[in-house]
Amino acid sequence: MKKFFYILFLIFFAAGQAQVMLEVKTAKKDYTENDDITVTISLEISGRDLVQETSLKMFDLSKFDVITNGSNRNTFIDQKTGVFIDHKFYQFVLRPKKPGRIKIGSASVVVNDKLYYTEPFDIFVAPSEKKMADNDANDVFLNVELQKTEVYENQPTVAVLKAFTRNIHNFRKVRNIRLPQHDNANILPVSFAKSDIEPSLDHAASQVLAIYLIYPKESGRLELSPVSAHISSKKNTIVSNKVNLRVKELPDDAPDHFKNAVGKFKVQLSHRAEGKAELQKPILIDVKISGVGNFENLEIPEISKSADYTFFPPKITKNTTVNETGIKGEIIASYVVIPKKTGKLDIHAGPFSYFDPAKHEYVDAGKQTVSLEVFTHSEILSSRTPLERVNEYSNTVLETVASPVVNTEVLKVKEHNSIKWSTVLLNTLIFLTVIVLFFLFRYFQKTNKKNENISTLPPVTTVQEKEQEIKSNLKADINDYFYYLKKIHQKKDYDLFFQTVEEMDQEVRNQYFQNSEQDFKVFLEKHQGQQTADEYRKLKQQIQIEKFAPLHDEEGMDALMEALIKLYSKISK
Repeated sequence: MKKFFYILFLIFFAAGQAQVMLEVKTAKKDYTENDDITVTISLEISGRDLVQETSLKMFDLSKFDVITNGSNRNTFIDQKTGVFIDHKFYQFVLRPKKPGRIKIGSASVVVNDKLYYTEPFDIFVAPSEKKMADNDANDVFLNVELQKTEVYENQPTVAVLKAFTRNIHNFRKVRNIRLPQHDNANILPVSFAKSDIEPSLDHAASQVLAIYLIYPKESGRLELSPVSAHISSKKNTIVSNKVNLRVKELPDDAPDHFKNAVGKFKVQLSHRAEGKAELQKPILIDVKISGVGNFENLEIPEISKSADYTFFPPKITKNTTVNETGIKGEIIASYVVIPKKTGKLDIHAGPFSYFDPAKHEYVDAGKQTVSLEVFTHSEILSSRTPLERVNEYSNTVLETVASPVVNTEVLKVKEHNSIKWSTVLLNTLIFLTVIVLFFLFRYFQKTNKKNENISTLPPVTTVQEKEQEIKSNLKADINDYFYYLKKIHQKKDYDLFFQTVEEMDQEVRNQYFQNSEQDFKVFLEKHQGQQTADEYRKLKQQIQIEKFAPLHDEEGMDALMEALIKLYSKISK
C-alpha cells in the first residue's frame, strides 16, 4: 500500500514539474465598432523534457484589421522548484472590420507530439454611435475608409470620405468639409467632387464627398482626427470616424546616402549653356528629380564642391500634381555655376537613392555627372568666322551707340492742271471689256447648272424607303467605337473612356430614334425581348459603379469592356 502511494506521488510530482499552459484572452467581451481589441496569447512550457515542435498557430485574423502586434519571451528557472520555464507572450491590437458577433478562434501548438489548443469564444461588436444615432435629427453621418491600413514611412494611402443618409436631400446640405491635420503626416486633397448617389445597406444611400492622400512621416501607430463638415449652417457640425494607420519602419539595409525618398524616381543632371562655356561666366546647372513619391519633403542631392568651379544656393522649382497614385511630377534645383579653369569641366551631383514600396527594396540611382568644355574669351573669339565677328560687332554697336535722329521732309504731290484724254479713253475701254466678259461668264454658268439639274433628278421614292435610308445614314459604326474604347482602356484614361461610352450609347439610341434611356429600355423590351432590356439596365448600372469608383480595378474594367462589346454588338444590328 505504501508503495502504491509512493508511485502516485511520483506521477503527480512529474506532472507538476512538466506542463504546458496555453491561453487566449481579451480585456472584455463587449466592444463598439471603433474600439481597439487587445488580444493576449500566453504560452508557458515548464520542464526541459518538453520540446515545442511547431510554431504557435494563430486564430483566424481575416475579420480584423491588425493595427499592431508584438511578442516577448522569457526563460528562467523557478527558484522554489528548480524547474526550467519558457514563457512566450504575444499581443495583438485588432480593429473589427464590421459589427456583430465575432468568434475568437483557437490557438494551437504541438509539444512532444501532443496538440495543445485553446477553446474558442465570442465577442460582440456593436455599431458605432454615429451609425445608430440620427446626428441631431439630420440623419447624416460621415465615414472615412482607407485603401491601405499599413504602409511604410512616406508611402501614401488613399482615404475616401463618404456620407450616409436615409434621405438623399440631406446630401445637398453637407458643406465646408475640413480635412484633419497632423504633425506626423501630410494630408493632401485629391478631389472634392461629389460622386453619384449610390444605394447602401439598411435602405440608406451613400455619396463620396472627398478623396485625399495621407503621407505619414514617422513609423508607429498613427491616429488621425476625424473629418468635419457643416450641415446647412455653421452651427450644426458633423464629424467622421477616427482612422488608425500602422506605419512600418523602412528596412535596415538602407544605403548610407539614403535620405527620405520613398516612391519611384529618376534623377537627371543637365546644363543650360548657350554656345560654348566661357571662363568666369555663369552657367545654369539643373538637378531634376521626376517620378511619383513624397515630393513634399524630398531632399534633393546637392552639387559636389570642387576647386574647379564655384556655385550659389539653388532656386527650387516644383511642378507636381496630386492624384490617387500619389504626388506625380518633378522638382528642379537650378544652380548658377562659375567655371574657374579651362578645358574639360566635370560637375557632379551627390548620390541619390530611394525606397520602392512596390518592390520592398532600396534603389540606388548613383551619382550624376555633366561635362563641359570651358574656353577663354580670346579662344571663343578666335574660333568664330569673320561673318560671325561682323554680326557680333554690329549687334554691339546697335546696342551701345545712340542712333541719330533723321530729319524727314514732307513730300507733296504736284497737281497736274491738264487732262490726258488718251489715258481716260484707254481706261474706259478696259472697264467696258471687263463688264462684257463678266455677263458672258454668268450666262454660261446658269446654262450649265440648268442642264445638270435636269440630268440629275433624284428617283422617286416612297416614304418607307426614305425612312429606311435615313435610318441607314444614322446608324453608328459600332466597331469603330469598340476599337477606340480598347485603345483608351489600354492607356487607362478612364475619364475619356466613360465619356466615349456615353457617346456610343447616344449614337445607338439615335439609331432607333430614342432620346432617353428609359424610352430605349421600353423599346428594347418591346422589339428584342425582356432579357435584352434587363441586360441593358444591368450594364448601365455597372457603368455607373465603375465610373465613380475611387480606384479602377483592371479586372473589373476588363469585364466591363467585354460586356459592352457583347451587348452593343447585339442591339446595334
